[in-house]
Amino acid sequence: MPKTKKTLNLIKNDPWLEPFAPAITGRHEDALKKEKELTAATGSLDSFANAHNYFGLHRCDDGSWVFREWAPNATSVTLIGDFNDWKEQARYTLTRLPEGGVWELRLPAGALKHGQFYKMLVRWNGGEGERIPAYATRVVQDENTHLFSAQVWAPEQPYEWKVSRFKPETKPLLIYECHIGMAQEREGVGTYTEFRDLILPRIHADGYNAIQIMAIQEHPYYGSFGYHVSSFFAPSSRFGTPEELKSLIDKAHELGIAVIMDIVHSHAVKNEAEGLGCLDGSHNQYFYGDGRREHPAWDSLCFDYGKNEVLHFLLSNCKYWLEEFRFDGFRFDGVTSMLYYSHGLGESFGCYDDYYNGHQDTNAITYLTIANKLIHEINPSAITIAEEMSGMPGLAIPVKDGGIGFDYRMAMGIPDYWIKTLKEKKDEDWHPTSIFWELTNRRADEKTISYVESHDQALVGDKTIIFRLIDDQMYWHMMKDDDNMTVARGIALHKMIRLVTASTINGGYLNFMGNEFGHPEWIDFPREGNGWSYKYARRQWDLVDRQELKYCYLNDFDNAMIHLISGVYNFQSMPVEKLWEKDDDQVLAYKRGNLVFVFNFNPFKSFDGYGILTPPGEYDVVLSTDNPAFGGYGNIDESVKHFTQNDPLYSPHGVEWLRLYLPARSAMVLKLRPQKPKTARKTATAKAPAKKTASKTAKTASKKK
Repeated sequence: MPKTKKTLNLIKNDPWLEPFAPAITGRHEDALKKEKELTAATGSLDSFANAHNYFGLHRCDDGSWVFREWAPNATSVTLIGDFNDWKEQARYTLTRLPEGGVWELRLPAGALKHGQFYKMLVRWNGGEGERIPAYATRVVQDENTHLFSAQVWAPEQPYEWKVSRFKPETKPLLIYECHIGMAQEREGVGTYTEFRDLILPRIHADGYNAIQIMAIQEHPYYGSFGYHVSSFFAPSSRFGTPEELKSLIDKAHELGIAVIMDIVHSHAVKNEAEGLGCLDGSHNQYFYGDGRREHPAWDSLCFDYGKNEVLHFLLSNCKYWLEEFRFDGFRFDGVTSMLYYSHGLGESFGCYDDYYNGHQDTNAITYLTIANKLIHEINPSAITIAEEMSGMPGLAIPVKDGGIGFDYRMAMGIPDYWIKTLKEKKDEDWHPTSIFWELTNRRADEKTISYVESHDQALVGDKTIIFRLIDDQMYWHMMKDDDNMTVARGIALHKMIRLVTASTINGGYLNFMGNEFGHPEWIDFPREGNGWSYKYARRQWDLVDRQELKYCYLNDFDNAMIHLISGVYNFQSMPVEKLWEKDDDQVLAYKRGNLVFVFNFNPFKSFDGYGILTPPGEYDVVLSTDNPAFGGYGNIDESVKHFTQNDPLYSPHGVEWLRLYLPARSAMVLKLRPQKPKTARKTATAKAPAKKTASKTAKTASKKK
């Protein structure tokens, strides 16, 4: 009899997916089949993903050098550099190996030196060009010519790690998204060292337990925000050396901060001189050679995930960053673009049919599944996050259960919801039912990263939340002694929006650097249109450091909020239990564990003695957006103890009335005090049972006689 296939947990846990079981099971089997194919010779994904140890430039144990490149369409490959005056020499010409389109060059110890610059001169039928090696680990731009070259990087003293083992604290995961180059105050490009010494201490004090670093992989155009990658194995040299990046990561680990890398495997830069687009003269080496080659919206090239050589390249790239730099995981950029032949453009994704209609890129899904399996094979504690907006089921489900294997998916609908609310609704039309539904509407079996805004909302052409709330008033009315109503409204809602978003997470929370204190400027990288200015490609930390300005109110509240959430172990896993919602009043209340969150979004009405049904007991206020220390008015007396009131109608159901004063546009968090054990009886009474026992024993003995 044929063996019955086991139903995957992804399908078991969601009956609505049963009609699509063949597609889900087929994708799962495709990934297992491809993994078996890739590991046939090595036995494991870990052993397979070692292309970076074979290709590229390496110093051997005896001091000699070996260089290899995969360039099947090339007719000749030669190394040129400052060691040979950038001219062809026979001793630097590679030999084509018998199989696989691989070229190799072996050189004696003295042929190359640390710090020298080099490129490949590649010839093919009908053309030639200078190219950066695909596996180059150091690429530098010349200040005068602006051209990029690979650099021999083999320091005599490799970096010595101070933290030998690090395990991220992810319960909950609190991410501070950042960019090295724009993290500094001065107008210019920040460095790894500046970030380590000046920014990491701020993040640690803020209470975040992870940083998500953008733009690490080398990219020719600084203004691309790191999304048009040219050299996938090279940390951007504009920020410093590889050793300085390692020192940054090491310091973060010392502070208990995990380091997540924003990895771009969804596309690549079109540049041919710096990138992979025409490395060996062909257009289909790493990318599709047909109409799918160019991304229709991003002006970039799309990887051909159906090629084993491309999988070898990308999987090895994941392993390289995990092992060489000890990153704690990745946020995969542009996952939606990878999953669909349409790149998700123009798709509605309104029902399950849209995820199984044949428009999905099986090769890309297979790659992502195998990549997640590899990453967790190398480091079981690694963190993987998918930037994905279509909502494909199973994305953040373990591979063994039929999922693609990410640990988290970005809750991309939440920032869109807040932008839409601020743009289109009057304050009096904010409905708690809508807010709560949007923040908690997610698949129960997949963890998400919730966020109010990321770097996308801070770019020129868009607006941060604080800008939408206050706009140009923040240029003139952010002094503490300036009682401006627009600013007061903005500060109040900024805190409430963040608190309601962060307190309803089921996985993690993310903030982009500076947004925690309402950074006043958008992000605009130097470009021709702004005269190549760095004025808006930096963070103005002095604003939050100046105690006479209101920015410190927002920062101090964010700190208090983050510390409150991080102080509750497994906060993200606690059920979010709705206690009260009333759109007419614009009041929302819910509990997590022994914490009760109460919001009054009403812009005009304050409520006295407002009743909310909660578990019975005594409650203390542990956080209030209306605290003067956070720019509030102090209308909530945080010293008052709140006792629930019995109601015969509700008490049998385990809830009582908690009556509170709720100022307009304010939120508070209350904590249920532990129930005291019942008072023990007096000592004399406590001894009574012992006498009875003795008496009973005596009677028993008497009867036996």
